[in-house]
Amino acid sequence: MDFMEEALKEAYEGIEDNHGGPFGCVIVKDGKIIGRGHNRVLLNKDPTCHGEMEAIRNACKNLGTFDLSGCELYTTAEPCPMCKGGILWANIRKVFYGCTVQDTDKIGFRDDDFYAAFNGNSDTLCIKETDRQRCLELFSAYEAKNPQRY
Repeated sequence: MDFMEEALKEAYEGIEDNHGGPFGCVIVKDGKIIGRGHNRVLLNKDPTCHGEMEAIRNACKNLGTFDLSGCELYTTAEPCPMCKGGILWANIRKVFYGCTVQDTDKIGFRDDDFYAAFNGNSDTLCIKETDRQRCLELFSAYEAKNPQRY
């Protein structure tokens, strides 16, 4: 099966239905598609509904787990910083993409702003520590419950 073709089908479905940008994704395990998604930012009025995030949610639901170790992800464009974070949290270690960040920029998406903000080179984002002690108390309460880590 051509997994990039399936990611493209997802993307075309999304743009045809005006769900969002041209971003489609499939997640594969043991040669089978276990998750699908396309950009639904406009449909859901939610900036986190990128194709990769939607596919991760779908795969996790289908497998009944938050751990997608052993899976591969195929996406129509290089994942943005948020999606790269989601991919790492899901334990996906292989990603195949079509278009580059530069290609994405050419059609009006602003990934470079996010890379600049994460590198401390932006006036767009201001992050400051506050109320650390109270938040450390919260962390202590969490640790006392001996919770499952992910």
